[in-house]
Amino acid sequence: MNNQLNWDYPQPFIHGLRVDQSAIDRLNHVNNAKYLEYLEQAAWAHAEALDAGWSLYRQLGTVVVAHRHEIDYLKPARADDELSVGTWCTGHDGRLRLRRHYQIIRPADRATLVRAVTYWICVDLQTGRPKRLPAEFIRAYAPLDGAPGFA
Repeated sequence: MNNQLNWDYPQPFIHGLRVDQSAIDRLNHVNNAKYLEYLEQAAWAHAEALDAGWSLYRQLGTVVVAHRHEIDYLKPARADDELSVGTWCTGHDGRLRLRRHYQIIRPADRATLVRAVTYWICVDLQTGRPKRLPAEFIRAYAPLDGAPGFA
């Protein structure tokens, strides 16, 4: 089913989830802050799939931390909705910054609910100070072919 969805970019890493009642707010839909958690879950799952998860971060003493999120909320999700969170590494500057795009689709009606971008900064795990992207990160987080340029 996920291959038939209208993804913004080819070959997404897909993290599936079911909306829990705890995500629902007073408007009877998923709270906007909860979507940020969904994006983070997808990013970590993708990093692990790329062999660039927490164990590599610790080994290198280097992590990436969120610098900026841009989230467009297009349609609401409700309790018990099944969602597919697609994510792609779409760029890095070769020095400090990475970019990751996301798209959340509800497969039941093929509706895109959210589009988002996160800009990440590479930092030293101990000091929290900016640190050059290690070669392992540049390889693991290689930009998607055809992705927009890094600005």
